[in-house]
Order: sequence, then C-alpha cells, then structure tokens
Amino acid sequence: MGNITLIKNDIFNKKYDGVLACLYSDVESARTRYISALDEFQRLFGDDREVRIFSAPGRTEIGGNHTDHQHGRVLAAGIELDVIAIVSENNDNKIKIKSKGYDYEEVDLTDLSEKSEEAGKSRALVRGMAAAFKNKGKNLAGFDAYTESRVLKGSGMSSSAAYEVLIGTVINGLFNESAESAITIAKMAQYAENVYFGKPCGLMDQMASSVGGFIYIDFSDIENPYVEKINYNLADYGLSLCIVDTGGSHADLTDDYADIISEMKSAASVFGKKYLGEISKTDFCNNLSAVREKAGDRGVLRTIHFLNENERVLKQKSALKNNLTEEFLGLINESGDSSYTLLQNLYSAKNPKNQPLPLAIAATKTFLKEQGAARVHGGGFAGTIQAFVPNCMLEDYKKYIEKIFGKGSCHVLKIRNFGGIEIKP
Repeated sequence: MGNITLIKNDIFNKKYDGVLACLYSDVESARTRYISALDEFQRLFGDDREVRIFSAPGRTEIGGNHTDHQHGRVLAAGIELDVIAIVSENNDNKIKIKSKGYDYEEVDLTDLSEKSEEAGKSRALVRGMAAAFKNKGKNLAGFDAYTESRVLKGSGMSSSAAYEVLIGTVINGLFNESAESAITIAKMAQYAENVYFGKPCGLMDQMASSVGGFIYIDFSDIENPYVEKINYNLADYGLSLCIVDTGGSHADLTDDYADIISEMKSAASVFGKKYLGEISKTDFCNNLSAVREKAGDRGVLRTIHFLNENERVLKQKSALKNNLTEEFLGLINESGDSSYTLLQNLYSAKNPKNQPLPLAIAATKTFLKEQGAARVHGGGFAGTIQAFVPNCMLEDYKKYIEKIFGKGSCHVLKIRNFGGIEIKP
C-alpha cells in the first residue's frame, strides 16, 4: 500500500522496471500504461488515496482441447496480455469497480446471493468471487478499483477467467495476506463463472491464469489437481506463438459449448461415471455401441477425441521436456485435426456457411507448408486459432494472414511466468 502520487513517480523513475520486465516484452509501454491507469483511478476515486496494484494474465491453451471439464489433462500457459487493477480499501462494505470501456459496477457485500438478472455480466463474476471467499470463512471488505484489460475478448485467451482471478487476487492480497494459493483462487474463479455468471466451464482457464507460466495440469483429482511447470522457451527453438483473431463472434454459442459437455457426460454415464476422465479407452472400445445408443454418433466421436487428446497431452509434455520440438509440433497438428473431425468445434452447426476457423487453419498450413503447426485455440466455434511459426517466416506470415483477417488480427504472444500477482517494485 502506498500513496498514489508516490507510486506514479516511482514507476516514472523506473523503480518498477524489474517486475515489469518479467511480465512484458515492452517495458516502456507498460510503464505508460500503469501511470495512465493510476491517473484514471485518481480522477474517479480521489487524489490522495493509498493504493495497491494487481495483475492477472490471459491464457493460451497448448494441448488438451475440451479435456479439462472431463477431469482430463491439459497444457496451457499464462501470457503477457493481462488485466490490471488499481485498488484502494473503502469503508462502504461495497466493491466498486470502473473498468475501462465498461459501465461502473457496484456489489454490496451484505448481499452475496445469486442474482439471475446478473447472469452473463461482469458484476456476477465480482459477486461470485466475493461469495467464494465468504463461503470459505475468509476476510472480506469493500474496495474501490479501476481496471484495464489487454486480454482480447472472444479471443480464446479467456478474458473472463483473467478478470475473475484478478478479483480473487485483490481480495486475497488486501484482506487475507495472500494466504490463499493460486490453485484455490482458480477454483473460486471457476465457481464464480459456473454458479454466478452461468457459464459451464472446466478449470483450465482459471488455473492457467492464476498459476502462470508454461504448465501441465492433470485434473483427475479435481480437488487437488496436479500442476507442473515446464521449462521451455519457444524462442530457443526459433519459434513464435501467434494467435490469429478471425473476427468470429462467440454470441449465441453457449449451447454449442454446453452440448460438448453434456454429450461427454452422457457417454461417461454408460460406465456409471460422471466424467470421461474416469473411464479407460479399453472399456470404451468394448462398449462403443452402448455409448452410441446413449450419447449419439457425435457423442461417440467426441469421446474418441477426449480419450486420444488426453493421451496426446502426455506425449506433448514429454516432447517439451526432452526438447523434441518437431515431435511436439506434429502433436499440435494432430490435436487440431482431432478437434476438427472428432470434437467438431471449429464452427457451429447452426451456421455452417460461416467457417473462419477452418479457413484460418487451412491458410496457415498452406503458408507454412511442412513447417510449424496450427490448431483451434480455446473453446472453438468462433474466435481464434493458434499457430507456431518459425521466426524466419514470422513477418511474412503476419502480412499474409492479416490480408485475410484484417490488420492487427495476428498477435505474437510472450509466455508470462507469473499468474495473478501484486505489482511491487
């Protein structure tokens, strides 16, 4: 906690450059961004406040497409595109937040019950995170906050998870001496999104944002997921990670996402289980006709995707740990092909003529020929693809793909080794 004017001066005088260099590829730009956010907090909430600064990253999914919600395995990473908050405690017992580009939000901490009218709104995420801390008997009080996000909405980088983790990190830091673990905050964030926001999701997005870094996660024990950081730097192997925003909207796609979960759960129920992570490939193969009868043809195909993808993540992890980059890239392409043909989440069956994700992947592979890799990024149906591009081809690839999807559609990402944190010099 420090006086806002003094903190601005310290940032301007480069006293925060050490931490900023750990989080961002462009420290000067980050410095300007934080000073601007502090200026805006002053304008909104007053000049002479004691404030603290927090940040939570967006995420990129590397492997394990739609495996997390079935208690499977994933590879993911926190990225430098993040959401930041300037915060100060208040005496109102209310959380008051103004986010850049959005309406003012206020949550009264005396009423943390679910509000059906808030479903799908950011206020629900704030209320849900506060309720999660209260339900665990943790300390909770009011604060004022100004937030600013660089996590692209609808990009598959999970802006909602980053926001949830940010709020949890703020509450944890302000009132609980940061005692709650990153894994616990991720679980709270999933609770807020599932119960208060009303969106079914697994735990991968929140875990990747909260923990940060390049990580492998095994969700087979959902109460105590196994998390392992992997020391791998794409730049050491001449590769860049690109996310291409195809411009597709996620509006009206909730049913498409929910269908994946319900069909996979329906398949698992054939074996008396709730999640596909609890069944074996052998049992599935021996009872395929029963799964087909219960979950339908698409349910069978999606189950095959899950079982293969769950094994593929282990192979990807091994390839990375043993620096087998070509093998890793081949597995990325396999994952993308499986999502296209088996999981079937590259476009919505409700609008089959609109297929920007398959187009982006086909265009990318045409450009890269036998180099690099490409796959769907995130939940699918619209939004973004992921491409691993040799550095020698990067500038030409950006020009090529942006001719198709527009200037600024290709984002080159830096993997960030920190999850939700307080920014201190």
